[in-house]
Amino acid sequence: MPNSIAQQIKLFSHFVRKRNFWIILITDTLLLALALFLSYTIRLDRSIYDTEKLQYLTLLPVILLIKVPVFYFFGLYRGMWRYMSTTDVINLIKASLFSFMFTVSLVLTVNRFEGMSRSIFFLDTIFSFLLISGHRFAIRFFYKNVSGSRKLIPGLPLSAGNRKRLLLIGAGDAAEMIVREVDNNPSLPYEIVGLVDDNPDKIGLKIHGVPILGLVEDLQDHIERAAAKEVLIAISSGTGSQLKRLVEICHSSGTSYKVLPGLSELIDCQVSIRSMREISYKDFLGRKSLQLDHTSISNTIENQVVLITGAGGSIGSELCRQVIRFSPKNLILFDASEENLYTLQMELEHEYGFTNCKPILGKVQDLALLETIFKQNQPDIVFHAAAYKHVPLIEINPWEAISNNVIASQCLIETAIVNKVKRFVLISSDKAVNPTNIMGASKRLTELLMLACAQRHWDGNLFRTTEPPPEHSCTIFQAVRFVNVIGSSGSVIPLFKHQIELGGPVTVTHSEVTRYFMSIEEAAKLTLQAGAMGQGGEIFILKMGEPINIDKLARDLILLSGREPDTEIEIKYTGLRPGEKLYEELITDSEGIEKTQHDKIMVLYGNGITYAELNQRLKPLVDAALNHDSQKIKQTLKNLIPEYTPLSEN
Repeated sequence: MPNSIAQQIKLFSHFVRKRNFWIILITDTLLLALALFLSYTIRLDRSIYDTEKLQYLTLLPVILLIKVPVFYFFGLYRGMWRYMSTTDVINLIKASLFSFMFTVSLVLTVNRFEGMSRSIFFLDTIFSFLLISGHRFAIRFFYKNVSGSRKLIPGLPLSAGNRKRLLLIGAGDAAEMIVREVDNNPSLPYEIVGLVDDNPDKIGLKIHGVPILGLVEDLQDHIERAAAKEVLIAISSGTGSQLKRLVEICHSSGTSYKVLPGLSELIDCQVSIRSMREISYKDFLGRKSLQLDHTSISNTIENQVVLITGAGGSIGSELCRQVIRFSPKNLILFDASEENLYTLQMELEHEYGFTNCKPILGKVQDLALLETIFKQNQPDIVFHAAAYKHVPLIEINPWEAISNNVIASQCLIETAIVNKVKRFVLISSDKAVNPTNIMGASKRLTELLMLACAQRHWDGNLFRTTEPPPEHSCTIFQAVRFVNVIGSSGSVIPLFKHQIELGGPVTVTHSEVTRYFMSIEEAAKLTLQAGAMGQGGEIFILKMGEPINIDKLARDLILLSGREPDTEIEIKYTGLRPGEKLYEELITDSEGIEKTQHDKIMVLYGNGITYAELNQRLKPLVDAALNHDSQKIKQTLKNLIPEYTPLSEN
């Protein structure tokens, strides 16, 4: 309490040095005096005579000595009144009611209202509220419509002609925020000229003075009537199919269009016209935002040392951005790319203000480096995102998949066990399910390594570290299985976009190829949520909905670029590449899938063989990789993973 009083005194001394504080205080004093005077005048229905004048002059100091401190206590002298909101009005109501009750109680105690009318105090409360709130609204009106604006001063040379005339699709909460923001900020280069919506009942209504012109299906007519130069899809929570329909309507209108990002992309979930952007294909995924259990994730990450391998990659970097929201003690950034690592470190430090990060440049399969890093930093949580993921390249260079995906993972897993890491989260791939390529088989092998270690049975020493494992391992191992991540280095979408920019052709391997897709944000959130949920030995996957046809994806991207597929941009079918299959799967027939407490996440459990047995069977694979023997690598992978069937044998 003393600290609170001291803080209030310090805050008060800060305010009294400001000129605006005294202007508002003096104005409020005069208005409160006027409110009491009006109360007497209306109650008596005549001018105040000498008797009432004496009573008025006696009561006025009491009223002021009560109301002014109460108003200050309720924060009425700390707001910037040019931005008056409903919160300020509610505080004024509370202050007025509290003052009324305190004054009535005081007068009742002193003289029990002898010679005084009780209705004067009711009227005084009403007039005080009306005059004080009216004064505040007048300040807001002045700054909004006069100061810095040309609405009431047409002679000022504000560049109205340079403002872009914007038509909004949607007449809901998001549109209301956009209209209010543009209305309150004259410096924004936009003028909202109208809204359209699918609800016919809204036609003719207005939002902050902006009319709802008609239905979305008549967009072309409304654009011409309002002379709009750009369209903004102001719907931040629509489904993928809804957005596709709106994009097709906008495209047919021939007017440029943009969209507000989904709420999952907005850190503070505050819609702003500054966040409007070009439409991305991930807007079409049609899934609701993956909601995180922030409490469980915070309990897992807060004040912990987190190590992320592949931190500079598209998935690893997004994972870093998500992790720092939960206040880790330290973040170790491990990557083999100097450029990616430096760029990420600068972004975290200068854009996000997170300086507790340590960049480590090196390869995960460098066991000596791993042991040094773990001894020096003692990480509590490891997210293993480093891996090769380009299917055709790995099919041609299979030894690199064994080195970077398998051996590196084994080195990291064993180092985590020896150093008693609390949690280890492996990032896997849907290509590990019934694999037909080296990349998928190598990722399935890392899953088997994880499952073997989850059993915590070593049969003696580990096989790569120089130190023995603890008798009872405390490390919780789990994996997350990703599908194709939009925007990642392994995704086809960046290739399609580049081909469209060059004017085509867009190369599609097969007209019937389908893939599951997830956004980078979904991938990072799934990893964090799995890291908080896992108890050991689980493989988590996200409910994906229906797979997406790649041919249709290419055509949608061409339309998003403002061009027509087949006519303006050619689509060329090239045939399946080495290791590719038509359809991807999320689980194998032998894997049992279960629900979790999270409605968007499912879990698989596997028993796997013991770590000692698996390691013995890995030795021929490692030897084949060291000798760059492609055929031996494939044959050994088939022995290790019975469901692995190279496409050449299908």
